[in-house]
Amino acid sequence: MPLKVAFQMDPIEAVDIDADSTFRLAEEAQARGHELFYYSPDSLVFHAGRVLARGWPMTVARKKGAHVTFGAETEVDLADWDVVWLRQDPPFDMHYITTTHLLEMIADRTLIMNDPFWVRNSPEKLLVLRFADLTPPTLIARSLPAIRAFKAEHGDIILKPLYGNGGAGVFRLDPQDRNLSALHELFAGFTREPLIAQKFLPAVAKGDKRVILVDGEPVGAINRVPAVGETRSNMHVGGRAEPTTLTDRDREICARIGPVLREKGQVFVGIDVIGDWLTEINVTSPTGIQELERFDGTYIAGRIWQAVEARRAAM
Repeated sequence: MPLKVAFQMDPIEAVDIDADSTFRLAEEAQARGHELFYYSPDSLVFHAGRVLARGWPMTVARKKGAHVTFGAETEVDLADWDVVWLRQDPPFDMHYITTTHLLEMIADRTLIMNDPFWVRNSPEKLLVLRFADLTPPTLIARSLPAIRAFKAEHGDIILKPLYGNGGAGVFRLDPQDRNLSALHELFAGFTREPLIAQKFLPAVAKGDKRVILVDGEPVGAINRVPAVGETRSNMHVGGRAEPTTLTDRDREICARIGPVLREKGQVFVGIDVIGDWLTEINVTSPTGIQELERFDGTYIAGRIWQAVEARRAAM
């Protein structure tokens, strides 16, 4: 049965249609006969008990420079829609968190992907803390003495914002580095949030694996290899995607976290694995669909929509 599907996302006009996962989800939804609507997070409104959004009906096409066509601008009551995709990019700040609260108000009538309650309570770098035996040594702290002690214990560490994304603000501090105090001062100057530190994993030189899970089941992986001279493997900062396969360790990790993700309504998730260690569980706006479909010939967007349609039918 055709569904009414709304996408809450950053400007769709600016996406790379050969890489963007939200575009691929919209393209697949359209192919399945679903009606599409687009709005930005800034247009979300709560008024008189209703959650409203001003945006546009849209159609998408795989044509560079002409990949989206809008209908007439209109305001809709999101409770009248079957599915809303929560797909704006982090940072996971109070603006992002507020949208999860508003969407949660209609979650008994509209299927929100991923479930906003658990997106809010399971951000990328915090959900992994539930699986300490699967992760490298990790510290979350704002205290400079605590971070300094962690660095003294492990020598070579990665320091990054707790709620950052895309590799922004990620620093490697090796045993000879003398910049910890200056970096702490820099971060403290513009945010009250804690920082996250992890023991540096040399295996990152061979890549940071992105494993995609659909409704708790692993469906494939891509390897993101850092550029020469870089520690970060994020594709936003020059990392390149390569084909890879799931190892026994990857499957062990997925078997542990998959049931938790499924229970919490996290249908489309991307986890990051370096060597044998889980480093992040990405639930806010994961990526990697198009790269995996190209490398493996797998039908990831279709698998995701099958899971969404089944959940909607069960409501």
